[in-house]
Amino acid sequence: MTTSNEASQQTVDILVIGAGASGGAATAWLAEAGFNVKCLEQGYWQDPAKYASASDDYEFEMLTNWAPDPNVRQRDEDYPVNDSNSPVTPVMFNGVGGSTILWTAHTPRFHPSDFRVKTLDGVADDWPISYEELEEFYDLNDEVMGCSGINGDPANPPRSPRQMPPLPIGKDGKKLISGFEKLGWHWWPSDSYINSQRYGEGRDACNFCGHNHMGCFQRAKSSTDITYWPRALRSGATIETGARVRRITTDNSGRATGADYIDSKGNEKHQSARAVIMAANGIGTPRLLLNSASDSHPAGLSNSTGLVGKNLMFHPFAMISGTFPEKMDTWQGPLGNIGLSQEFYETDKSRGFVRGYTYQFQRSLGPAWIANGGFRDPVPWGEGHHVELEKRLGSVMAMAVIGEDLPEEHNTVDLDPELTDSDGIPAPRLNYTLSKNSRDQLDHAIGNAKKALEAAGAEDIFVDPMMRQSGWHLMGTARMGNDPDKSVVDKWGQSHDVDNLFIVDGSVFVTGAAVNPTPTIQALALRTADYIVEHRQDLKG
Repeated sequence: MTTSNEASQQTVDILVIGAGASGGAATAWLAEAGFNVKCLEQGYWQDPAKYASASDDYEFEMLTNWAPDPNVRQRDEDYPVNDSNSPVTPVMFNGVGGSTILWTAHTPRFHPSDFRVKTLDGVADDWPISYEELEEFYDLNDEVMGCSGINGDPANPPRSPRQMPPLPIGKDGKKLISGFEKLGWHWWPSDSYINSQRYGEGRDACNFCGHNHMGCFQRAKSSTDITYWPRALRSGATIETGARVRRITTDNSGRATGADYIDSKGNEKHQSARAVIMAANGIGTPRLLLNSASDSHPAGLSNSTGLVGKNLMFHPFAMISGTFPEKMDTWQGPLGNIGLSQEFYETDKSRGFVRGYTYQFQRSLGPAWIANGGFRDPVPWGEGHHVELEKRLGSVMAMAVIGEDLPEEHNTVDLDPELTDSDGIPAPRLNYTLSKNSRDQLDHAIGNAKKALEAAGAEDIFVDPMMRQSGWHLMGTARMGNDPDKSVVDKWGQSHDVDNLFIVDGSVFVTGAAVNPTPTIQALALRTADYIVEHRQDLKG
């Protein structure tokens, strides 16, 4: 759905960079409010029939052509990331829908305490907004994406009913949960943007095929290409795919004027706009801002503080898996959408660290995945291989640890001095070190996970103390705040330096909480779009 060359030269009201979780939400909201919105996306529309999940070779496709790590996948529309100085590799996808194409769609919300970390625990910074200010946008996003879940979780505030009941827990889920119940620990069915019944435009319920995370060819899993983007296009928004942005352009006063980009045929283009919204994720957005240095912005666009690219946060993952004596067909059902435990979420200083972690309950996959190591240890080749494979297949359950990673300025995204993408645009370089607080969280979580698995009846237990390919959540590299000397954008996502530049992806996070960030990213994007509608009618042509 590319526009004509003539149309690409017309000035639009809002130019959105990136068509993923936040870009889709912001574009739809603004287009429905009557703004002339165009999105530039360097990936393409995806054909569900070509997803890894639609292939007989699914388990091999997910390790190669559909690998979540762009350095492994190496599609033409991907860009390389120098992650040699990071124990965590980034996991992301370029295309309409962005990383919601590949996600597991496990979608808990932040806790109210997550917005007040400085006040409560004396670390990091408080957000300039509260949970209560974001709640209505959480609800709006749930309505569009479709949330399966159930009210009453004692670990979270009361909230409006979900659109659908929770996904079936299954006998494998019940087995794992039994360990938590024996220990008297909290657990609750997952909030998931996966249909437990028919919901949305021609989208049926999950059929428990087990392949939801590498592109759901059944369309039961919500992704923005099938939720927000149809709404945006019906309201007059346009999207140009295969459009690789080189820089955000500015005028002599330093205000944004649009973007220079390379189109799908290799032609250099410029799209002019009255305002620009960055939605390219916590690595892609700082990369483009730093690459948009000019006379008005010599250190990079919106970087007068030097904070663009600083305070990179992941959610360091540990994975603890166990083999059970029962055969439970653990390849059936969504991979990471059984339930969660937030027993150890809030700060308890007697543990020796601040903040906490969530357990996300995990299934496993089929024989190739199990033989290759699954969550950790490959099945040894040679004598006994088939015996061990048979033991594990259909019997492995796991617990993923999602710990809160506090912001530290030395954890950065900057421009690599040598590595570029195929169009010569400097590639991002990561410099990331796991903090002692995060390591202590993970170690504490590993010990408790072993107790839960043993209580549930697991025999062999395997531990990955920190998964390398786990950088799903890219946060903090253009943080929001009230003080323009200590942040990049204000509480509305508007740049302190450039009043017609907005950021709506995970870059703006002040802290990372201990849950998957996408519902919060989308709620913030809707809130920023709502602010533009209410207060920036000057951006309309």
